[in-house]
Amino acid sequence: MYDNICKYLIEHYTTDFATWLLGEAVTLTELSPSELSLQPIRADALVLLQSDQVVLHVEFQTQPRPDIPFRMADYRLRVYRRFPNKTMRQAVVYLYPSTSPLVYQNAFEIPGTRHEYEVVRLWEQPTELFFQSPGLLPFAVLSQTSQPEQTLQQVAAAIEGLPERVAQSDIAASTAILAGLILEQQVIRRVLRRDIMQESVIYQDILTEGLEKGRAQGRAQGRAEGLEEGRKQATLNLVLRQLNRRLQTTLSEPLQVQISSLSLSQLEQLSEALLDFTTIADLEAWLAAQQEQQQADE
Repeated sequence: MYDNICKYLIEHYTTDFATWLLGEAVTLTELSPSELSLQPIRADALVLLQSDQVVLHVEFQTQPRPDIPFRMADYRLRVYRRFPNKTMRQAVVYLYPSTSPLVYQNAFEIPGTRHEYEVVRLWEQPTELFFQSPGLLPFAVLSQTSQPEQTLQQVAAAIEGLPERVAQSDIAASTAILAGLILEQQVIRRVLRRDIMQESVIYQDILTEGLEKGRAQGRAQGRAEGLEEGRKQATLNLVLRQLNRRLQTTLSEPLQVQISSLSLSQLEQLSEALLDFTTIADLEAWLAAQQEQQQADE
């Protein structure tokens, strides 16, 4: 979902992002991965834009991934194969704060080869930067601000000042979704106008894409996997209810997203492990251990 929002913004406000990431207001157009001869690697997380002189490659990530350096080197070579005379700028934009050393890694290295790229950790970026262009407004809450709720109020005021209703609705909807990474939903609903967000095509695009993807997966994977997915969803719902009751609180959006990404077997393990939890820290430690194990297995 966060990938879709970021892709929508950069593809519709290309000049805003070019000014931020390239340092100049270059007019960019979309570059399809199919033009690079090879099949894309997880194209849902990939944004490629081009002008006559430059190709911009951006990856938006909520969690650090160990395969990112290879992805950046791989796409650099693909672009060079197709456009040897164009310069290329690559950036990995991390949306959510992390202490993982992976968010500081800016190069792919193997013996005899080193490829560097840019890394942008949004929580280290100055907040005022994102008020300079409409397309960047949704990222302001994720920036270096120490008062995200107050920043969200400032973003809401800036959205009200946009001259076009369509831009207002799209920016508001994008802001609401990205702000969910760090703010409670009741805060977001209180600050942002719901009537504007409901007009946004972004919501419709996400819903349509989700439905189409679900139908395609259902046809390809068959009824057995559909039943498995249903079992996972039921287990997920049960685990979330148990956690809320056990910890006497409503889990934050990032924690819910992280739990939702667990496999069925992991959810079943969590349903037993949570009986020993007393604080949110216990849950976070358990999830961190699962992530470390998964990275080790890969």
